[in-house]
Amino acid sequence: MDKIDDIANFELERLAGKYIWWKPPAEAVQTPERVLAQVMDIGVWQDMFLIRDLFGEDILRGILINAEAGWFRGRSWHYWHYVLGLAKDASDIPPLPTRRFDTR
Repeated sequence: MDKIDDIANFELERLAGKYIWWKPPAEAVQTPERVLAQVMDIGVWQDMFLIRDLFGEDILRGILINAEAGWFRGRSWHYWHYVLGLAKDASDIPPLPTRRFDTR
């Protein structure tokens, strides 16, 4: 992500403290995409609207397109594909990202 302004940075750190409970906020904001994905997945309405307003739909689309396995649950995965205009119906929604293990 490009340079984040002061307000967005403040909110990102606040959200990191709320949604990335397993890391200190200062560490969590080092991967802002992960913080935003967590808000997209389990955030309350106010926080989801906040990130959309602060960061924009293009950034949220990028997070969805480049999501790693475990970042989203099925319900939020589908919701955001519709809300961000990446899907018109269920056939447009790709499967959730999965982890793959090398079996060699």
